[in-house]
Amino acid sequence: MSLPRARKLRFRAWLVLVLAGCERDGVVLGLVDTYPDASSAGEPIEASPLSTSDGGDTNDGGETNDGGAPSCSGGAAGTAACGATGDNCCTSIDVSAGTFDRAYTNAGNGATGLASPATLSEFRLDKYDVTVGRFRLFVSACTAGFTPPAGSGKHTHLNDGKGLANVATAGTFESGWAADDDANVAPTSTNLDCDPADATWTDEAAGNEGLPITCANWYEAYAFCIWDGGFLPSEAEWEYAAAGGSQQREYPWGSAAPGAANQYAIYGCYFPNGSGACQPTSVNIAPVGTAALGAGLWGQLDLTGEVYQWTLDTYADYVDPCKDCASLSATLPDRVRRGGAFGYDETALTPSLRSHIAPTHRDGNFGFRCARTP
Repeated sequence: MSLPRARKLRFRAWLVLVLAGCERDGVVLGLVDTYPDASSAGEPIEASPLSTSDGGDTNDGGETNDGGAPSCSGGAAGTAACGATGDNCCTSIDVSAGTFDRAYTNAGNGATGLASPATLSEFRLDKYDVTVGRFRLFVSACTAGFTPPAGSGKHTHLNDGKGLANVATAGTFESGWAADDDANVAPTSTNLDCDPADATWTDEAAGNEGLPITCANWYEAYAFCIWDGGFLPSEAEWEYAAAGGSQQREYPWGSAAPGAANQYAIYGCYFPNGSGACQPTSVNIAPVGTAALGAGLWGQLDLTGEVYQWTLDTYADYVDPCKDCASLSATLPDRVRRGGAFGYDETALTPSLRSHIAPTHRDGNFGFRCARTP
């Protein structure tokens, strides 16, 4: 049986890296996905690209139209109308404070294996992944000379303005953008076409403006969110929203099977016609918000499926306790990505699934969304 296209692409990337000598401790950089156990260390596996009850209630309160954000100014395609209801694409939703367990499993009968609790203060998380149309305005700003101010991008509403507690170094807090990071921001057409099969960027505004931007590296995602008036969500913030907080959901929407009709999540190459056949030129990537029944507890869409999403944290085992925390190690290069993608099977749709990759990595499966001050 021939391998599906997504698996072939990963094998080709692995082969290139091996031939180039790009292995570290026996693990090929950028190709490790990790399922958490109670300590969240897990065993490295290859996520499964392609295989062939009821949902939870959604709380749509606290929704804020952030049409004044730079990326949604001017009403261009991919900025003014997203999702089934045509929301402003910069809509951001309040996520209430609470405590949950970062390590857990849920097969539809309730959460088990609960471990590594985290307590979070209120924050806002954007309803949609960042679109090509929104990112286009950021590219223009970069071309005009924008660079994030040193120290920007912190959760300044926390810890008397110091931001998230950095559990990688006791007693410290997030430092924000570093001037040295500027060199890693290069959203050129060549870089944003990192994966000809799945890259969504086009040199000129065309039919992809409502698709999630792909091929942006971690630095560009972080810089975008700063430019747009927000910050990257911490790993705990992202999972808290996807898990429905203390509900510890099987999927962001509840326990309904995701199916093949693109109602709950964009995964398994079921978009656009339910065939499960991966196709080139980003055909299997949907406009953001297409899976309208897949909203999480607070109303965010596409939390799992569609594209993997960058988070702020460097990858490490969970540290307990965690109160408004992030792991921000100066020596661990990999950053955590969350959420699965359009070409992966349903096992990648679980909120507790962790994976990590180098922050300079570009991929046609990667996108992001921003968090904001409540």
